[in-house]
Amino acid sequence: MSELTQLLIGEDVYKNANVNLGTNRKAKLMHRFIQGIQSDGVYLLNISKIDERIRLGARFLFQFEPEKVVCVGLRRNAHAPVLKFAAHTRYKAIIESFVAGTFTNPSLPTYIEPDAVLISDPLNEAQPVLEAAEMGIPVVAICDTDSPVEYVDLVIPANNRGRKSLALVYWLLAREILKLRGEIPLDTEWTVKPDEFEKM
Repeated sequence: MSELTQLLIGEDVYKNANVNLGTNRKAKLMHRFIQGIQSDGVYLLNISKIDERIRLGARFLFQFEPEKVVCVGLRRNAHAPVLKFAAHTRYKAIIESFVAGTFTNPSLPTYIEPDAVLISDPLNEAQPVLEAAEMGIPVVAICDTDSPVEYVDLVIPANNRGRKSLALVYWLLAREILKLRGEIPLDTEWTVKPDEFEKM
């Protein structure tokens, strides 16, 4: 991202929500998003790249009809952000559990055919990632420093375990998508606040 490009929100807001705070493990393909390492061995993600990828993710998902996008959040901390994101964007949400074959087996009652999938954690949500890849469905994923990204088409680097981090990332994605749709005027602040994405 150009240094002249203003961040979507202040750098301090990203830091206060620990969006840039990774883990003490580094997956090979995530090194390009890592800016440094703390004294305790925890890797730090680059905030400019986080911001840039949130923009890219929003622009990518905006291309699809809302009913053809599925967002998955199986970890407890992802439940509220995913449900709020889906409610505002009119996407389909899958939380708590994912039935094997949901994207691949037409005989299942849970079967759906999305045009794109948004994943909260590819390490914890390997099944939907693999099924999407098998069916040629593009995968956008929020990826921590230790996330496997081999089947991810668009990486959004961020802390994907923290409640506040996930809430802020999903809030930003929703806000940018709604702006692209014209549902939030470009010169108007969204009345929904990030902390509302933390609550069911």
